[in-house]
Amino acid sequence: MSSFDDRENAFENKFAHDAQMQFKAEARRNKLVGLWAADLLGKTGDEADAYAKEVIKADFEEAGDEDVYRKLAGDLGDKADEATIRAKMAEYMLEAKAQLVKES
Repeated sequence: MSSFDDRENAFENKFAHDAQMQFKAEARRNKLVGLWAADLLGKTGDEADAYAKEVIKADFEEAGDEDVYRKLAGDLGDKADEATIRAKMAEYMLEAKAQLVKES
């Protein structure tokens, strides 16, 4: 019975760890894509960092990535189309995960 409990605890710990890493990766992705968008908008320095934080906050509106996409699409207007924004979000998710693995 003890080994079953140990196994159950291990699965619960892995699930919690994976969820935490996914949250961190999404937040990092949002920062990176926010900095990319800030550059397109002509923002630099503190202004770019503040904009990236707005993008991070936008992700708390609803589950999934659509809230971030809407924020970016609304702010960028004709500076980037849907395919470009979604491609950058995917690209920066891979980069965010790689950065987190490297930091571990």
